[in-house]
Amino acid sequence: MKVPMLRSRLVPLVLAGLLAAACATPRSTVGPGVGPGLVTPVMKDGAPHPETLGVWRSRGYGWLLTVTPQGLRLHHETAAGCHADPSSSAELMELFGFQEPGPSADSVDFLSSPGETRYRFDRVAALPPGCDTEGPWSAPAVFDVFQATFAEHYAFFPERSPDWMSRLEAQRSRVNPNTDDTALFTLFADALRTLGDSHVELLADDASSDSLRYEERATGTFALLEREAQRTERPMRAVQKEWMGAYRDGILQTVLRGEGHHVANQRILWGFAAPRVGYLNVLTMGGFAATSGEEAPTLAEELAALEPVLDEVMTAFAGADRVIVDVSNNRGGHDGVARAIAERFADQRRHVYSKWARGAKDVPPQEFFLTPTSRPAFHGPVSLVTSDVTVSAGEVFTLAMRALPQVVHVGSATRGCFSDVLVKPLPNGWTVHLSNEHYTDTKGEDREARGVPPQKPLELFPEADLARGHARAIRALADSR
Repeated sequence: MKVPMLRSRLVPLVLAGLLAAACATPRSTVGPGVGPGLVTPVMKDGAPHPETLGVWRSRGYGWLLTVTPQGLRLHHETAAGCHADPSSSAELMELFGFQEPGPSADSVDFLSSPGETRYRFDRVAALPPGCDTEGPWSAPAVFDVFQATFAEHYAFFPERSPDWMSRLEAQRSRVNPNTDDTALFTLFADALRTLGDSHVELLADDASSDSLRYEERATGTFALLEREAQRTERPMRAVQKEWMGAYRDGILQTVLRGEGHHVANQRILWGFAAPRVGYLNVLTMGGFAATSGEEAPTLAEELAALEPVLDEVMTAFAGADRVIVDVSNNRGGHDGVARAIAERFADQRRHVYSKWARGAKDVPPQEFFLTPTSRPAFHGPVSLVTSDVTVSAGEVFTLAMRALPQVVHVGSATRGCFSDVLVKPLPNGWTVHLSNEHYTDTKGEDREARGVPPQKPLELFPEADLARGHARAIRALADSR
């Protein structure tokens, strides 16, 4: 799934990524339909720009952002009420650390870094009454906030569960002031499972996390693995670990014939699958930078670890006739990483996808482009490999690569979960994640819940040979002409 950007309490959210706040004031290369503007840091010399002081309401996302001389504060607003976000100002700066003028004097776009997702805000006179009211929230009140959050922000009821809201409303009678946490969590979890959306999660507060858990139902390849776990009476975690080990060993031994490289914190495998046929496998769009402690690396740190690896890979592929780029087991990460890898294959500037958020009134879709890099690159024929395991930023990478004319997409359709993860803390200390953004390809098509279909089908994870099927399929692809 796409990595939430805030690292301690996981509050606001996207995976879009961020650059260091020490950046100068570059001009952005993408815009929300109104052309590039001057992007500047929100804070300078420890103080915000005077024109940004005050309270701002987002279009979509349900945020109220307050900019003060002391820093940033965030509240979440729905029809069911308003409550504070527990993030610190430093954490909020990771999501709203840059600004760009909006279409009027009373609007501004906040963003995590130049070139990343813009969030349009309008100035309001003050926070609505009650936003800072503290005190226990009853189970019916938490139910109302949960319901309103999905009603106002979840973008894919038509594709996934058209009658979901009415079915949730039918459960209201089961909730009363005496409903305990276990019963309320179970009700929410049972409702969320019916969406079939791997970007939807429900997390209990730390004190309850041992007893309250939610997991999305397995489908496709993961359902096959679950069946194997049941057949062999082993934990699903053990079966998946064994399967991933076989996947990596198959690449290193069968595809790369023992002469491959396993690098970038073991997230990238590469080498030559056949004479003059390069092979690059990316397991995640992040995780390349080794860190100590609990904080996840920033996008800048991830790219700093990734780019030298890509330099070596692309330099080695300079004489290749064809390159296989395999994201068939890519579990997502940063959109910014996905674009950075795709740019190694772009020979000219190209529009690759657009995105917009549900409820972002009068905000045109934000368009994203690939720009050719001055670093080592490969512009010859590419076979892009995906599967139903390919998800989130792996699917964004698929959209970007499909926009390049020399790429042929093989494998099976991707998972169909594109949206950045909107993270919403509930007022009782729980947190819900949901999909609120639409991504469309260069033809304007939204593939949520369907995935991106390949141009040439190739079975990668057959039930009869889950452990070795992938390596055999890639071996055949590499040897084909």
